[in-house]
Amino acid sequence: MGFGGQPPAPPGPVEPAPQAQRQPVQQDAVDFTALPKSYPKKVWTQDDGRAVGAVGQEGGCSKVHAELAEQTEHHVKIVFVEETPEPPGICTMDLRYPPLALRLSEPLDDRQIVLEHRDVKVPR
Repeated sequence: MGFGGQPPAPPGPVEPAPQAQRQPVQQDAVDFTALPKSYPKKVWTQDDGRAVGAVGQEGGCSKVHAELAEQTEHHVKIVFVEETPEPPGICTMDLRYPPLALRLSEPLDDRQIVLEHRDVKVPR
C-alpha cells in the first residue's frame, strides 16, 4: 500500500452487480457473431465501466466461466469457456444462464466488446 491507498484491482473475474446497478450496453457496441445463435445477448457494465458483465449459457453437466482474452484501445474480447466432463456421465437436460463479470484494466469507455465461445472437455 502506497500513498494513494489501495492499488487498483487486477483484471479478472468479479461478482456480477445486482440488476439495479448494471448499465446495459447497446447491442451495436457488442460483436456477437462468434457466439452460437441461441446464446443470450445480454451485456452490461458495472463499477463505473471498470467491469463488463454478460450472461453465459451452460447445461446438464457443463459449467461456464468467462475469460478476458484481450484488451486493446479499440476492443475487449471475452471468451465464454464451457467445460464439459469427459467421459460424460448422467446429466440433466436443463439450460442455465449465469451472469458473469470481469474487471478490466481500464474503463470500457467507447471500446467494442467482442464475445466468443469455446467448448473444453475436462476429466471427470
